[in-house]
Amino acid sequence: MEELTAKEENQQVLKVLEALKQATHELQSNPRPNSAIKALLELETESESILSTDPSLSALSHHLSSLKTIVDSLEKSRARHGLRSFVTRRVTTHEISRVAGSIESEIQAWIDRESIENLARALANAPPLSDDDEKALIRILAHFQNRLAQGFNRELQDLILKSKVFSELESVLINSNYPRIVREQVAFAIDELIRFNKDVFVGQILMGQAIRALISLSSSSSLKVLCSLIKSTKSPLVDEIESNGDLSKIINLLKSEDLSIQVMAMNCVLEIGYFGRKEAIDAMIKADLIRILVDLQRSELGGDLIEMGRWEEEERARGRRESRESRERRFLESHPFASCVARFAVQLEVGEGLRQREKRAVKLEILERVREACVSDAEAATIVAEVLWGSSP
Repeated sequence: MEELTAKEENQQVLKVLEALKQATHELQSNPRPNSAIKALLELETESESILSTDPSLSALSHHLSSLKTIVDSLEKSRARHGLRSFVTRRVTTHEISRVAGSIESEIQAWIDRESIENLARALANAPPLSDDDEKALIRILAHFQNRLAQGFNRELQDLILKSKVFSELESVLINSNYPRIVREQVAFAIDELIRFNKDVFVGQILMGQAIRALISLSSSSSLKVLCSLIKSTKSPLVDEIESNGDLSKIINLLKSEDLSIQVMAMNCVLEIGYFGRKEAIDAMIKADLIRILVDLQRSELGGDLIEMGRWEEEERARGRRESRESRERRFLESHPFASCVARFAVQLEVGEGLRQREKRAVKLEILERVREACVSDAEAATIVAEVLWGSSP
């Protein structure tokens, strides 16, 4: 009962603080006496009893009192005229904006502390989760991601590190007893953490078990996160995947019966091709990647550059007027494996992982494997031509 009461009190404080934050945000852009100041001072009076119960909000109470004093001073200066009064009003207006910024920062710091504490508590709930706990955790994770997406904040980072949030997130991700949807939301939160500050959190990604968990989860969402992490972390992450022997698992997902998984696995393969060093590329080719790509290109969802040109002509005949980039994007949306062999070869050619000498050797091997995988000379000639043409500097 006491826990419920505390939760209700926090919700009441949060509601007041959100209103104060909105008012101070408006005040910073227009610090002259207006409806925002009036609303803020009214809230200051109403919230006095609420804020006084939380020691961590004492600085906020002090800033609100200071704001009230500054506004009173500004109102008095308006009754006087002359250069001195003008200068006083300008200085006071600037001070109002400064104090409003401090108020907003204090409010955000309190909200961040509560949010991180709530997240840590929610992540500590052992599975199986009740429906209510599952929904609450997903909601808290979504809020956490949105906060991280607002950009870097040192105080928030300190809270995250002190609460060991990354370790808790990873523990949930690797635990197959949690619902898939929860693990996927945790994966998105981890990805957002890397975007928030790659320099601090990338080491935990490389040293932990998160990457293997994403691959074993084998959903379109987990592969989307994996693809994003490869873009952020580049060759070191590809090295880690290769050393764990997990490249073949990603390639096998190209044969999934779920199209969304196939498409995301293809995206991962292309990113690995761009950032992968020779060991990783060799491992992918040995895992029969080229034959799988040839099969995908041969499927209904595949095709080649000639078919794309024919499709563009049909679209123009229907009266569609759009840029070539837009037409290509729409074609690939309906034919996600079109020219996929050449697209992979292009990634190797323009990528960062291979030396120039290695790029030439790998291209020759791709061409040889294409000829082995094709079912006719015509098919082989088409794909070889695409690889040679598409991979040219």
